[in-house]
Amino acid sequence: MNFWQAIFLGFVQGVTEFLPVSSSAHIRIAGALCGMPDPGAAFTAVIQLGTETAVILYFRKDIARILSNWFRTLFGADGKDLKSRLGERNADAKLGWYIIVGTVPIVAIGLLFQKQIQTVLRNMWVTAIVFIVFGILLWYFDEKSKQDKKIEELNLKDSICYGLGQMLALIPGVSRSGGTITVGRAMGYTREAAARISFLMAIPAVFGAGILETFKAVKDVNSTPNFPGWPAVITATLVSFVVGYLLIIVFLKIVSTYSYKPFCIYRIALAILLIVLMSCGVLDPMAGTEFM
Repeated sequence: MNFWQAIFLGFVQGVTEFLPVSSSAHIRIAGALCGMPDPGAAFTAVIQLGTETAVILYFRKDIARILSNWFRTLFGADGKDLKSRLGERNADAKLGWYIIVGTVPIVAIGLLFQKQIQTVLRNMWVTAIVFIVFGILLWYFDEKSKQDKKIEELNLKDSICYGLGQMLALIPGVSRSGGTITVGRAMGYTREAAARISFLMAIPAVFGAGILETFKAVKDVNSTPNFPGWPAVITATLVSFVVGYLLIIVFLKIVSTYSYKPFCIYRIALAILLIVLMSCGVLDPMAGTEFM
């Protein structure tokens, strides 16, 4: 992998991370179609930190408010009893607990089924199928569901459902944002509320995992022959950060006015293209798995 290929994958990561179209699937498909060699775990882990940093920057005020209230109530600022410490009388603290609850499923399943996620589920036939299935589901729930639940109405049951939707993103092609937004729309949350909850819920799982994977992967950089070098990696990360930040702004404005239908159509169209390419032997279903 050369410098410009690394920049290209950083751009792909930034464009697709927050859209309900699956960034991991797009990086995989882009790598397979372009014939790019495996850059190694260090590269993929670091560029993901770029897009997650964009989330933290964009939602910095919300995150600061949630964290400060969470810690205050946890240490008894609103009362020493258990319910008070769990944020019974503090909406921001309660939201912090709900985000933690929603993070548990993806962490637990990711650890328990790591081998299957890295092998069987990487088949691009699986990716194409879930592209279609979740494209249809998002389309249906976005069109048929109510649009009256705000982020302030998030409760324990809904946070668990959001967590299960995020967990499904372990299957390439589902999309982390796509899974959580689909669940949110099915439960009647507004398009913007579903997107905001999706972004906030991703922070502990994705950013935490990214940091851990980066520390582990950096130790093996010298043994990775296709690693593009730190100048390329840092530049690609900056590209994913800048593009990702801009995409958050645009995406939230789009869903505040329009439906998710264009993303659903795109998912289905891309799945059909993948099926045609694989059926004709142009694309190997297991090619590019190193980009997952």
